Amino acid sequence: MKQLRCALLALLLTLSLAMPAAAEELAVDAQACLLMEKTTGQVLYAVNEHEQLEPASVTKVMTLLLVMEAIDGGSLSYDDVVTASAYACSMGGSQIWLEENEQMTVEDLLKAVCVASANDASVALAEHIAGSVEAFVERMNQRAAELGMADTHFVNPTGLPAEGHVTSAYDIALMSRELILHHPDIRRFTTIWMDSLRDGEFGLNNTNKLIRYYEGATGLKTGSTDNALYCLSATAERDGMELIAVILKSPTSTQRFESAKVLLNYGFAAYGLTHVEPEEPLAPIPVELGTAAAVKPEIAGDQDLLLTRDKLGTLTVETEMEPLLSAPVEKGQRVGKLTVSAGDEVLAELPLVAAEAVERLSYGQILLRCLRMAFLGG
Repeated sequence: MKQLRCALLALLLTLSLAMPAAAEELAVDAQACLLMEKTTGQVLYAVNEHEQLEPASVTKVMTLLLVMEAIDGGSLSYDDVVTASAYACSMGGSQIWLEENEQMTVEDLLKAVCVASANDASVALAEHIAGSVEAFVERMNQRAAELGMADTHFVNPTGLPAEGHVTSAYDIALMSRELILHHPDIRRFTTIWMDSLRDGEFGLNNTNKLIRYYEGATGLKTGSTDNALYCLSATAERDGMELIAVILKSPTSTQRFESAKVLLNYGFAAYGLTHVEPEEPLAPIPVELGTAAAVKPEIAGDQDLLLTRDKLGTLTVETEMEPLLSAPVEKGQRVGKLTVSAGDEVLAELPLVAAEAVERLSYGQILLRCLRMAFLGG
């Protein structure tokens, strides 16, 4: 396993060297910004990405993440009914005007958060999941720490102004990636342009104008306050590649959307995602003195590579494997590598590892095998 960890670290280093930083300065009008590719988590462009700033309602990406984790984990259902508390109804700002003791399903509250950025719906969900806003915020900060969001401290689940409530463009990209990568069902809500609640009596219009006007837009969350100015975590997918563009402290609503489009357009024009496969199926490797005659090799780690457009379509994949292994063989033991190249340039080396363990034959088993071969041979 130690060999595998070393190999994976080498792979990450290789990929980082193969992915040059953006050489050009993009026309982004914001205090901080970042562009990330979803599958690999590769940062393609960034300015002031670790500066701690107020995120406004982009905070709700973490709220949505915790809600979706509860749903996908089985502790919460879309059909569960939530009763609004007086506190939830007192939030102000963007809201769906919940009344105290009004009941609404988790699905409708999720829709209200994703489409209308409803603060009252966010607090109602937080209280339902954790019992109190304070307990939910504790979970938010714990989850942020688990994701490596070192620039972040949450004070509430809404993003309403509060002292010490800060994050960064990089951290927003991390939690946005976690949400869209592992909980794709959130798209059912983040891609809605117009909808309604309460049997059509209350209309919803998406605060994210990219959903209607940008090709491939999939979400994700807007935010604005007097101090935070205009913020956005925008996601879009084209040709199987999904990008995350984060904008913090843009002067106007229009400028935040235009700046996000600049980042997304750059990413789609300059990069592409490709799935690496060996040119021929990987053949089993014979195992000497093993309880199995051979072991199947497999590719370790992610086979998706993010490359500059000029390298796509010119790739070659070469396979090197051990001709023979001696038992015992550990599951995950390195048995070879795949080398991905563009011309003479090596872009990545992907470890090949044993798909299962193979124990060594005991002396008794070896003797029995020899006797059986002698008997069959006679």
